[in-house]
Amino acid sequence: QVQLVDSGGGLVQAGGSLRLSCAASGRTNSIYAMGWFRQAPGKEREFVATINWSDDSTTYVNSVKGRFTISRDNAKNTVYLQMNNLKPEDTAVYYCAARRAVLGYVYWGQGTQVTVSS
Repeated sequence: QVQLVDSGGGLVQAGGSLRLSCAASGRTNSIYAMGWFRQAPGKEREFVATINWSDDSTTYVNSVKGRFTISRDNAKNTVYLQMNNLKPEDTAVYYCAARRAVLGYVYWGQGTQVTVSS
């Protein structure tokens, strides 16, 4: 089992920045990749970004490219999502998730609210 605790959300004005954190514990050696997802009110959960555990390769949804950066601290088993130039449409609950190679994203954090005011 892997436990994830995500944090760092808050209220920010458009154009501002936030950094989300996700600390992993437990069987972290089973992690293949970690990612961030978000869910806005009335919408389905969507993929935001992912980082591969073996080579730190990253992937982003088009809407956040150039504004968001996913990174990790190996020693702390923590993944970050640096969000710059935030827009009102980025408002959502953000969830971190851990992926196992075959099973997919099976571990999820509790979510952290990000609200961007115009």
